[in-house]
Formats: sequence, structure tokens, C-alpha cells
Amino acid sequence: MAIKIKAVERKLKFDKNGEGEYRYVMQPELYSALDQEKVIREAALRSGVSQGVMQACWDAAGEVIKAWATEGHSVALPGLGTMRFGLSAQSVADVSKVKSELIKTRRIIFTPNTALKQELAQTAVMITCYDRNGDIVRRVTTTSGEVVTEDDTDTTQGSGTGADSSNTGTDTGAEGSGTGTGSETGGNGGLG
Repeated sequence: MAIKIKAVERKLKFDKNGEGEYRYVMQPELYSALDQEKVIREAALRSGVSQGVMQACWDAAGEVIKAWATEGHSVALPGLGTMRFGLSAQSVADVSKVKSELIKTRRIIFTPNTALKQELAQTAVMITCYDRNGDIVRRVTTTSGEVVTEDDTDTTQGSGTGADSSNTGTDTGAEGSGTGTGSETGGNGGLG
């Protein structure tokens, strides 16, 4: 099993006056979302309990996690890590101006456990490189950071369906995180 990554050639602008330059920005290939029914069916199969019992446990666990997390607790997610709610808010110097309107966003913060981080670090990676026209120009497979196979001669025309035109190259860990810094100034744009 390997994690699929795409490296898409995008024009990045590193300052306001610069014309920008093309760089390959890596981001994960996003798989389709698994619906709850499929997850419950697989969990029931692995645990040996009926789907009905698994559904009841799933629903109960979800309600408990939601209730505790919204009370401010950091809640353990079995085999994964912890989840808690966080926020982003404007700061003020005067205590009399502290109010709920200063809160800009409320978000969920997931912290993976050490075992999950180690497993992710040791999982093989398959990188498909797309040029600015959406064509596949290279494929690289790695395991634990070492190149296993490399194909520089692949001239297969890609459909570009794996690219995501929303990446700005400045993301810090969310879906579609890029490795460059700067802002996107065009490029293909229509790959997604």
C-alpha cells in the first residue's frame, strides 16, 4: 500500500513585483470519501459483531466525543490520537473589550498519536508529476524516504484529473498542502 501524491507544475509568485516562476508543488491525491455505512460494515466484519451493534456503538461514540469536545476536553480517538475544538480570535489590549465577536473561526484540531505518525512516515509514496498542461511527465515511488523506482521516460498523456487548482503553495498542513511558498499566478488553473 502506498500514499498517492501529485506534483503539479504551477506558476508561483514570490513577491508582488515578480513575474513568478514555475515550480512543482506536491500535494496528496485525495481519494473519494468513504461513507459511514461502508466504514461500519468493515468495522463489524473485523470485530465480529453485527452491523446493528456496530452502528449503535458508532453513534454513541460520536455523541460522546461531540459532547466532551464541545465542553473543552481533548478526546481520545482509538488508535488515532486526540481531537479537540480550537479557535482563532482577535486580541485586544483592554479587558473590557473582550467579547465573543472577537472569535473569527472555530475549528477542530486533530493531534495524531506517535504510532500513527510512525506508520505514516514508513508508508511508501507514489508521486505522479504533471506539467503545466496536465500531462504526466514523471513517476517516482519511494519507501521510507528512499527512491525505489523512477520513470523519467513516461510520456503517457495525463488527463490532469488529479490536480487541484485551489492550491496556493502556502498551505500549512491541510488537504492539498504545497511545498513551495508564494502565491499562484496562473499556470494551468483548469486541471481540477
